[in-house]
Amino acid sequence: MNRIILTSIILVALLAGCTSSRATKAKKNDNAVLSSIMDETVGGQAGVVISGKMDVQAKKMEADLGKTAKVERIGEGIKLTFNTQLLFDFNKTELKEANKADLLKLAETLKQNPETDMLIVGHTDDTGTEASNVDLSEKRANAVANQLISAGVDIKRMKIQGWGESQPSVLNDSEKNRSQNRRVEIAIFANAKMKKEAGL
Repeated sequence: MNRIILTSIILVALLAGCTSSRATKAKKNDNAVLSSIMDETVGGQAGVVISGKMDVQAKKMEADLGKTAKVERIGEGIKLTFNTQLLFDFNKTELKEANKADLLKLAETLKQNPETDMLIVGHTDDTGTEASNVDLSEKRANAVANQLISAGVDIKRMKIQGWGESQPSVLNDSEKNRSQNRRVEIAIFANAKMKKEAGL
């Protein structure tokens, strides 16, 4: 009897592990945007100078973008999070005309602050296959990058990545949460010139 109970418990645990493996594996991954900001942190007095400049940029972006994007000051960088439902129709990779203007405003701020570089990352929820989600996330990140480039932001300042469903901000256990995971994030951080001018 005890063996039967023990076997049942093991089977239930294994099945639970299988059904949640994608979410569990995803939550173990570091967020690419946060990692890129942390990797560029210099600290010390130079870091204080850089942080001051980022404070000014973040306030300008927050004023320009309003509810289109969430603007966060993290370490010595800025993290922007766009809910893709505001930028794209369902399962589409072409930017909505109504929101192109917001990216043009962002582009102007970026051009006024040429001593920063950025990482643009696309994310999806876990609906669909992993391969199709990676493809969708890459194309959406590229669409955002191309809009910024067309507005005059130097392509050399950008890196583009698509992580598909592998880096959710919350678990994909409800439609509300899935909508949060469908996003494009941008990390903005000091480039070599800013670091040098800051005294590094």
